[in-house]
Amino acid sequence: LTDSFSRYFGFSQEKAKKAVDIYREYFSAKGLYENEVYPGVKQLLASLSTHGITILLATSKPEIYAKQILSHFSLDKYFTFIAGSELDHRRIDKHEVIEYALTACHITDRTAAVMVGDRHYDIEGAKQSSLASIGVTYGYGTAIELRQSGADWISDSVTHLQELLLGLAAPQSYPSVFR
Repeated sequence: LTDSFSRYFGFSQEKAKKAVDIYREYFSAKGLYENEVYPGVKQLLASLSTHGITILLATSKPEIYAKQILSHFSLDKYFTFIAGSELDHRRIDKHEVIEYALTACHITDRTAAVMVGDRHYDIEGAKQSSLASIGVTYGYGTAIELRQSGADWISDSVTHLQELLLGLAAPQSYPSVFR
């Protein structure tokens, strides 16, 4: 959010941080429940879990809100670990969040993990962390943005994402999936 306020509204870092604080006043009470789960995602998570794939969340949202959102939508049971930023603006860079999750889960084999994301931040964070990445176009980003960021694969649907993930898991055993 800090980056978006600076980039799209020309706010200084100080003003962007203040804008984030104001935004969070609303978000923490009501906004965090105004999300919708993309169709098929709950089934995807259940399928991946059934196949023994460890699923971690690496989000730039504050960790406390990510946990509340996943719990609200009954998705938290699918995640082994939920990693996010801190309310005091620490660990807001996607790379930092990914590194935090990898460290917390003792994942050292980076060839055994893949980052799934819908924005360039996700793909760039994966690259900085030496992870493969799948860009999904049914989120906020576009195929062009994801390709330009260097996504290793592009998926246009939850069904295709599931096929990709299970295909990756079978021959090479990717035990960790980020979203």
